[in-house]
Parts: sequence; structure tokens; C-alpha cells
Amino acid sequence: MNLLSFYIIISISFAGVAKLVYALALGASGAICESSSLSARTLLFEIFEMINFLHTFEPNSLMFSFAFIKIHWYGFFVVLAIVSALFISLFLGKKYKINKDDLFDLFFYLIIFGVFGARIYDVFLEWRYYIDNPFDIIKIWQGGLAIHGAILAGVIVLCFFVKNKKIRGLENKSFWDDFFSLSFLIVPGLALGQAIGRFGNYFNQELFGRPTDFPWGIPINILNRPIEFISSKFFHPTFLYESLGSFAIFIFLFSVHFYLLKKSKATFTTKFFVTSSYLILYSILRFSLEFVRIDFAPEFLGLRFPQVMSVVIVFLLLFLGFKFYSLKMFNKN
Repeated sequence: MNLLSFYIIISISFAGVAKLVYALALGASGAICESSSLSARTLLFEIFEMINFLHTFEPNSLMFSFAFIKIHWYGFFVVLAIVSALFISLFLGKKYKINKDDLFDLFFYLIIFGVFGARIYDVFLEWRYYIDNPFDIIKIWQGGLAIHGAILAGVIVLCFFVKNKKIRGLENKSFWDDFFSLSFLIVPGLALGQAIGRFGNYFNQELFGRPTDFPWGIPINILNRPIEFISSKFFHPTFLYESLGSFAIFIFLFSVHFYLLKKSKATFTTKFFVTSSYLILYSILRFSLEFVRIDFAPEFLGLRFPQVMSVVIVFLLLFLGFKFYSLKMFNKN
């Protein structure tokens, strides 16, 4: 499979997510089974169709229910995001000849502790609410999975995994070499998973931005509007901004992987570059979007807490970069 073919498949799949939302939300059957065209004219039509859909449709968080069983859109997109991330990571692992069983063992712990970390982090940010409503902590279908918490938990899991298990297919030179050999396999899928998972926030009508008159503004139910914006109907779809930004990050990271595979240049330097590129690019994206978002977040020195975390991540990466440079770890390759 060449790079262009892969991009076409992924782009159609990502566009398919949007069309799936459109079709299922309106109760259409088989609407997404039509043939896809890659022409610019058709692409523009799809974009305008999606903008009109977002501007006029008011979503319901419940996907469907049967007896006592309820499936929520948020949970559906979280699962779809995890499966997509797993597929991309396994695809890259196969290309780099990393043992599949070892990767499955790693992903098992990453998924469990990633969800746990994402939830605990969100509870920490909104501890005042959860003190008064402790049983809501387990209601993850209502939202409340913070990506920074998932990343932090993932780093901890990866450290323990690399420290205690010999991964077949890696050169096992050092702790840091193995750590970044695995992390640079994971981050492209993580970016794609974020791009998909953000659609769950749309159906929960959460994490939207300030009021807007733009044609792509999304209607928010009056029950979900902040009291200071109770008279506004349309708001910035920050979920979509982050979704598109994350998808662009995924395309960039996978392009780098394709180049490395083609040139056989997967060195420690390039592994560190891929991992840090994801963290820095997402930090910039998240830092910027926090100026638009109006959901509650603790503040420190005039910055929302996710912005603080984004700055901390960038400085930690710079620190690690200088440390590895001083140890001449980059020069070894």
C-alpha cells in the first residue's frame, strides 16, 4: 500500500465518520453506502452539507436503547477512537517488525489505565462538583475523559512496561531507546483517535466555544448553555476544530513514518522527533483552542489549566531534548 492510497482510505474513513453521524442522527438507512468521489467539487459539496448539518441539527446524546440497555454516542465514539488507534499502531508495529503479542499486552494496559487516568484527571479538575455528586464519577458516558490525563497515564504505563518487559523486535539498547521506539508507534494512532473521539463531545453538547454568527456555529440546547450566554443559540464547534487539527497532526506523523520506513532511518533521534512532534503540535492546538472554549476549567496565572499543562509538556520536552543532546544520544545514530 503506497502513501497516497493510505491517505485516501483514511480520509474517506474520517469523512465517513462525519457522514455516519449525519445519516444515523437523521435516521437514514444506507445513506453512507453511496460511492465516494474525490473531486474538489464533491468535496466542497460535502463540506457545505456538513456545515449546514452542524448549524441546524440538535443532537441527542443517546444513540439507541433496548429495554434497560442504552448506548450513548459518546461511548460509541470512544470505542471507535480506541479501535482506530489500535489499528494504526499495529499497522506500524508490523512494518517495524515489533512483536504483535507484546504490543497487544501493552495496549491492554494503555486502554484500561488511559481511560482511568482520563477520568481521574477530569474529576480532579472539577472536584467541587464531584464532591457534591460522587456517584457521577462513574458516569463516563456523560463525558469527562480528559486527554491530558490519558497521556499522563500512558507515559506511566509505558515506563513500567519498558522497565519490566523485554519487547521482541526492539534492539533493547536502553530504557529511553525502547520507550521512544514504542511511543513513536503509538502517537499517530492517538492523534487519529482524538480526531474521531471528539465527535462524542458534539452529541453530549459539551466543550463548545463562545457564541458565534459564523455559518458553522452549532446550536446548543438552552439547558446546556452557560448562564452568561443563555440568550445565545449558536456557538463555536471547538470539538470540530480540535478534531480537524488532530487529524492534520495524524497525517503529518504518518507521513514521517512513511518516509522513515522508505529510507530505513528510524533512529533514536527520529523516534524522539515523532513523539515530541505530536506532543508539541497538540499542545499548541489545545493551548489555542482554550481561548475559545467557555467550559469550566481551573486557572493559574491567568491561564486555563489545560493551557498550563500544554506549556509544561513543551518545557519538559525541551528539557529532555537538551538532556539527550548533552549525553550525545542523538549523535549515536
